[in-house]
Amino acid sequence: MAPQSTKAPGHAGSGPRPDDSNPVGPPSGLSAIPSQYSSEQGLRQSMKQIGYDEAREDGYRLKGIQLIDGVRQSLQLPVKTFDTAAIYYHKFRVRFPSNEYNYEDVALAALFVACKAEDTIKKSKDILCAAHNLRQPHDHKTPDDKIFESASRFTVGLERHILETIGFDFRVQYPQKLLIKMVRKMFPREDNGNQEEGEKFLHIAYSMSIDLYKTFAPIKQATFTLVLAILELTALLLDTNSEKTKEFKKAAIRHTQRACVLETMSDLLDLYTQFPKSTKIGVQFDQKKVMDVKIDINNQVARDKHHRYHGWCDRCVPDVLDTRSVTPGSATSPATNPSLPANGTVKRKRALSEGTQRFVFDADEARKEKDLVTRHLHDEYEEHEVEVEEPIRESEPRHSGRSNHPYRGHGHNHPDYGWSGHHRNSRHGPSNDRHRGRRGHGY
Repeated sequence: MAPQSTKAPGHAGSGPRPDDSNPVGPPSGLSAIPSQYSSEQGLRQSMKQIGYDEAREDGYRLKGIQLIDGVRQSLQLPVKTFDTAAIYYHKFRVRFPSNEYNYEDVALAALFVACKAEDTIKKSKDILCAAHNLRQPHDHKTPDDKIFESASRFTVGLERHILETIGFDFRVQYPQKLLIKMVRKMFPREDNGNQEEGEKFLHIAYSMSIDLYKTFAPIKQATFTLVLAILELTALLLDTNSEKTKEFKKAAIRHTQRACVLETMSDLLDLYTQFPKSTKIGVQFDQKKVMDVKIDINNQVARDKHHRYHGWCDRCVPDVLDTRSVTPGSATSPATNPSLPANGTVKRKRALSEGTQRFVFDADEARKEKDLVTRHLHDEYEEHEVEVEEPIRESEPRHSGRSNHPYRGHGHNHPDYGWSGHHRNSRHGPSNDRHRGRRGHGY
């Protein structure tokens, strides 16, 4: 049956009148609560869907972040722009495979979007020109050069995809500012004896905060977690007095958990042991020292009965990643090959969400809007069982005959003579020839 119709509130004899501030009817769009952080397990599931090859994609991740950092320093942009661009870069690459978009194009487009988000606006041609001069210092170009025309249109088209990937959620954490405050608290200026030690500690910790964005830790952990992990790991590498870091080891006071801090430290140590030459800190310390610190952290994780990744579910472990062999589109990318034309838009567009994503900042208004949607979209039905007697059809009688012609009863105007089929061509004459036997072709 059709859904029950409800009377309009205006025709009711009694009851409250509808509020004019809340129009009746389902609102247009889709209300969603975006998540700023992702778990390690969620990231692996996303990477599995795109056929993430860990051996190849890790190199692209490091090269992309190094390119962002190099262009940022060339254009003298603040470090917060680098943080924002790196997070946009990571979120895009866990959603799209490298065979669709070259990592250099994504890195430069992410920096272009980050410049707008952080109000350090740079033109796309300025970013492309700085990247070109870094790659080819002997061939210096200016932003007004015509070779950047097609690449600029491609970058603007890729900008739309980055905005859709992040869901227009521009929230990004900046650990460097909090890190400097906490280092100053560890080494106060009044103590002249610790001034030199504090400067060295800050130099290592600040460089480690840049290396941190070469991992997925910034899109998994909050700001306090990142800062506490950097402080503790720097103190372990420099053999700093434990009394100075004792206050910061109380993770609960800093609105985080100890397991999250250990996970971030393990991510950094994995980076320094596997890719030491691609980092700022990995080449400054002996690998034996780094391995000793990593063993101590692993023992602490086992002693406290923590998982390697916080919030890991053993029953939800994804299958082995599909390591499909794909070739990145560096040779066919307009940003790396200026001779190819660009269409102004990217090759392929994916629908990341259905409908229009809206942001509602008032919780009460969101609940009220949800109730209105439920009221107009919820259907109520009544089920009734009705017994109906159906007559049994009688079977059709069989027709006598020597054989059943295949065309019988199918709408063809061919009579059934009960004889087997024979060839009807020009030699045998028509089918109704009475004198076939006299011609020597019959019986």
